Amino acid sequence: MKKFYVFLLTMLLAAGVLAGCGDSTEQPKEEKKVEEGQSAAFPVTINDALDNEVVIEAKPERIVSVIPSNTEIAFELGLGEEVVGVSDFDNYPPEAAEKEKIGGLEFNVEKVISLNPDLVLAHASSAQNSEAGLQQLRDAGVTVLVVNDAKSFDQVFESIEMIGTAAGEKEKAETLVSDMKRQLEEIKTKANGIKEEDRKSVMVEVSPAPEIYAAGTETFMDEMLSAINTENIITEEGWPKMDPEAIIERNPDVIITTHGYYTEDAVGNVLSRDGWQDITAVKNKQVADVDSDMVTRSGPRIIEGVEELAKAVYPDVFK
Repeated sequence: MKKFYVFLLTMLLAAGVLAGCGDSTEQPKEEKKVEEGQSAAFPVTINDALDNEVVIEAKPERIVSVIPSNTEIAFELGLGEEVVGVSDFDNYPPEAAEKEKIGGLEFNVEKVISLNPDLVLAHASSAQNSEAGLQQLRDAGVTVLVVNDAKSFDQVFESIEMIGTAAGEKEKAETLVSDMKRQLEEIKTKANGIKEEDRKSVMVEVSPAPEIYAAGTETFMDEMLSAINTENIITEEGWPKMDPEAIIERNPDVIITTHGYYTEDAVGNVLSRDGWQDITAVKNKQVADVDSDMVTRSGPRIIEGVEELAKAVYPDVFK
């Protein structure tokens, strides 16, 4: 019996030693895993919209955005506290209005530098005009990332993922993009159920009379119109200036304006134009103004913009 107790005591001691050894080996392994995770996130290298190789050494703590779409993406990724400067045109979310302003199309280089940013989110649409200013920032040791000028849904998704990766929020960016893709597919599925005979022809007017400009082919707006199963009557490429007679001849079922933010009564402006009384959209009062920012800014709200367009064109389907 005595031998049994000695044996049992020996086994318990051995188990204790092994358990202790197990703790001592597992703990460093867990710490190593955290360290590996941190080093895997940063530094990160990104080829930006100008094909510059941008190296970001650590998670940015102070971010300046020079264009509203970048700002909206940053805030949607939970980076509101990190954003310390925005452009004069930034108006969404409301918190953006509380940030320091760094200028408009021509940003104030000295102001940006004074904010001591470790990341500036620039944009390809204005990079050429502000090339000298961006280089001044680089020369001052500021990391500059030029985000692509998105012309399609896929390019918007790329912009979001680029900013997310640069700011250490890659997972949030991927989740956001996944949600946006799902919402877009839901809209497309609903729109594709519209019968061919009920399909509407549309004109999107981005500038009012007397100089009417509209959204043509090879534009983001054209892709949005396609997504909601409509026919864009503007077959010219880009943003052409349109002759009113050409619009009368093409006779759109629906007219969408995006200039209501600066045009007094944009809808009434269209409905009261001389010679337009026989246009189907005017006769049926199928004229609507949509939030320009939602349908033109290549950011997280672009899917909401698509839905607003869909509601304006097919109110019975998209209630």
